Amino acid sequence: YDTNANYQRYNYRMNIDMNLTSSTLIQVGIGGALEKTNRSGAVSSDDIWYSAFGYNPVTMPVMYSNGYVPIMVKEGTYTSSWEAVYNPWTGATQTGYTEIWKNTINTNITLEQNLDALTKGLKFIGRYGYDTFNENNIQRRKNPEMWRAERQRNSDGKIVFNRLVQERLLSQNSSASGDRKEFLEAELSYGRTFGDHNIGGVLKYTQDNYVNTSNIGGEIMEGVARKHQGLAGNVSYGYLNRYLANFNFGYNGSENFAKGHQFGFFPAYSVAWNIAEESFVKDRIDWLGMFKIRYSYGEVGTDGVDPKKPETRFPYLADYYYPNHLPIGAKDESKNYVDDFYNWGDLGSPFRYSGLTYKRVSSNNVTWETAKKHDVGVDLYLWGDKFGLTVDYFDEKREGIYMRRDYLPDMVGIQGQNPSANVGRVKTNGFDGNFKFDQKIGEVGLQLRGNFTYSKNEITEADEMVNRYPYLRRTGFRVDQAKGLIDLGLFKDYEDIRNSPRQDFGDSRDIMPGDIKYKDVNGDGIVNNDDVVPIGATTKPNLIYGLGMSATWKGFDFNLHFQGAGKSNFFINGFTVYPFVNGEWGNILEEMANANRWVLGVNEDPNAEYPRLSYGGNANNYRPSTYWLRNGAYLRL
Repeated sequence: YDTNANYQRYNYRMNIDMNLTSSTLIQVGIGGALEKTNRSGAVSSDDIWYSAFGYNPVTMPVMYSNGYVPIMVKEGTYTSSWEAVYNPWTGATQTGYTEIWKNTINTNITLEQNLDALTKGLKFIGRYGYDTFNENNIQRRKNPEMWRAERQRNSDGKIVFNRLVQERLLSQNSSASGDRKEFLEAELSYGRTFGDHNIGGVLKYTQDNYVNTSNIGGEIMEGVARKHQGLAGNVSYGYLNRYLANFNFGYNGSENFAKGHQFGFFPAYSVAWNIAEESFVKDRIDWLGMFKIRYSYGEVGTDGVDPKKPETRFPYLADYYYPNHLPIGAKDESKNYVDDFYNWGDLGSPFRYSGLTYKRVSSNNVTWETAKKHDVGVDLYLWGDKFGLTVDYFDEKREGIYMRRDYLPDMVGIQGQNPSANVGRVKTNGFDGNFKFDQKIGEVGLQLRGNFTYSKNEITEADEMVNRYPYLRRTGFRVDQAKGLIDLGLFKDYEDIRNSPRQDFGDSRDIMPGDIKYKDVNGDGIVNNDDVVPIGATTKPNLIYGLGMSATWKGFDFNLHFQGAGKSNFFINGFTVYPFVNGEWGNILEEMANANRWVLGVNEDPNAEYPRLSYGGNANNYRPSTYWLRNGAYLRL
């Protein structure tokens, strides 16, 4: 059998256009892809690369001199043959193979009917699509005996080996998955010019249906089709390409809301004035091709439910746990009872009563999340469109964001089963723009172009618990705001530790010189999670920009593009940053290995770049803080 990683894909496409009459066109399209993936029998090919990245060259050999296959496991740790932490060579060549087949079929049919016989410019278009996807996975796995070399040696000096994993012969398992999608569209459009006036309109009906066709198990909601339905319209008007107006609407429905809340109406409109088309400008400034000022307002909606999580569907339906019931699949009625109960009484000393309890509380009034957007923009073209510039200012207010309700006291009786509702609000504003400049020098065509987007947001409302420390709340701060402790360098000595607020992460007695020292933000004499504050910017860029140029000459193209991002931060973490965090083995980045690190008796620098070495993790040092915060700005070619 073949353990090499390879991928093959075959695409196909067929289109048929038929003119049934001079005004009727039918289009039929069939397309798809057949994919085959082959790899080793390890959990995934990514695991092999992860293993290679995580081990250094001296962690273990490919094979011991006596022919034993090595494995690296911490002492006292049991691992099964399928969970073994083996070396990359073993994972790539000694674990069997996996074969994955994927089949995608996309079909569609379109009817286009010209209705000029009724009135010029009228047209009807109907579309229907049916798509299927299927995946089959066959995994045939095995593994050899695997041995760990112990620290001690025999009296004759030979290495002591301990067999941790027995040989497993080839075994097989398989799985299948798939889905089915359908969509239907019916569109009536109209476009016509009356002298200096351009008029257009579209009315479109849409509906879609998505079904997961396999591996749905006993999850009833996973077997119910996901459906949406909507009606959209557009009316446009233009006068001499000088004054422009547009109105749109969407009337959309979702299955995820209770009756009376399923449909939402979302209007939008825009107006524009192309000053360059005014006679007092056009007759005097011939190098001004376009100077358009525009404004738009629109509302959009989303049902806010994650389609990949069936447990979040139909939030208006409640679900329950029943008292003294057997878990699904249990056969022995004398064992494995689940005793569900509810609390009643004073907080801290409640009485427990067996009975019907909530698995999920219904949210009957859940409806569409909405976003109201304003945009003011300018479009400018000069010198026969050689230079073009577009600049926009946008402002958005999202309301009714679907989120978990945390501001509910325990006395409500649904502890741990808090429902979700439309209780969040976020406001966003910023600038967006791009430009381009074209120039031809002889036979060489040149273009310089650029783009930028800057935005900022703020959470204006969120259903969260009241806290006496405002900085612990999400409200008033940005989405994806980086939060952590404020570091004050490293502890110099034990006297420094005794004279500082107690750091309550893990056992405070484990704090040693060279550990990270944090600021007691609230001044209560203890550093804990109540001292976590917003630090830096957000973990996603607020600024994105690009600058590029291209040249063409006699069929040859040359392109150069810079892309950058700014106004963001990120935390460095993981086993390549924290040495020995996983115990006996591990690999770290060269930057961390050679860095200015605090070392007892050698480099007791309280401002060292990295704290003292720890073995097997460090609850105090390895947590989000300004110590590990880095600037996320970059510029790449």
